[in-house]
Amino acid sequence: MSPRADSRRRAAHVAAPFLFLAAVTIAVLLIRAGLESGSSGPQETVTVPRQTAPAHTTTAKKQSKPGARQYYTVQTGDTYGSISAKTGVSIADLERLNPDVSSNALQVGQKLRVK
Repeated sequence: MSPRADSRRRAAHVAAPFLFLAAVTIAVLLIRAGLESGSSGPQETVTVPRQTAPAHTTTAKKQSKPGARQYYTVQTGDTYGSISAKTGVSIADLERLNPDVSSNALQVGQKLRVK
């Protein structure tokens, strides 16, 4: 074997691990970037109650009519039970006022009628 061929073989043995690590690093970065950019799916569905800061209640403009509608904006960790406790409206009334809303799939930012 010629000295030049031997030199190339040594260089290949040294460079191969570095090239492999570079290829793996690039693959991981590309996969991670693809996963992060593809995370714009549906909004998070809240199913597990958690302790949170007090939520605010969004109400319609106050009117002199006694039957004015009022709404509550769902916060992270809210359930029908926690909303009932915060607003003083019974769970049965929440279900009656919001027949198209599933109590098992509340979404953050969703508005529920409370009056």
